[in-house]
Amino acid sequence: MEVATMLMRTDPFRDLDRFTQQVFGTAARPAVMPMDAWREGSDFVAEFDLPGIDPDSLDLDVERNVVTVRAERAQLDQGRSMIASERPRGVFSRQLFLGEGLDTERIRADYRDGVLRVTIPVAEKAKPRKIEIIRGEQQHDTKALAGS
Repeated sequence: MEVATMLMRTDPFRDLDRFTQQVFGTAARPAVMPMDAWREGSDFVAEFDLPGIDPDSLDLDVERNVVTVRAERAQLDQGRSMIASERPRGVFSRQLFLGEGLDTERIRADYRDGVLRVTIPVAEKAKPRKIEIIRGEQQHDTKALAGS
C-alpha cells in the first residue's frame, strides 16, 4: 500500500530560506521573542510571545536598569524522523534597557496562554506633579519676613 506524501521532505532552497528566517527573522516576524511594549496608566508593560515554553524554564533578572528575559523550548527527540521542524528550539534571551524613571524594585511578571507580561511601575520621582507657584506679592512678603 502506497502512502501519499503530504509534505515535501527536502527542498534545499526552501530549507535555506526557513533557516535564515529562523536565525535572522523577518520584518513581520522577528526570530526570537517578539515583543509589544506600552505605557498603561502609571505602569510600563511589555509582553513577549513565548508559545510552547515550559513556565519552569522562564527566568527574569534585573540588574540596575536592564531586564533580561530567558526562556527555553526543549529540543525534539533525536530519534524522530522529522517532516517539518520550523519552530525555534533552545535557549532564548532578550534584554530591555530601561530608563531611570521606572521602579525596578516592584516589577511584576505573569505567564499565561504563551504570553509573558512584565509590568514595571513608573517611579514616584518620575511621575508628574504640581508645583505651587508663589505670586509676586507673596514672594516679597516672604523676603520681608525672612529679613526681620
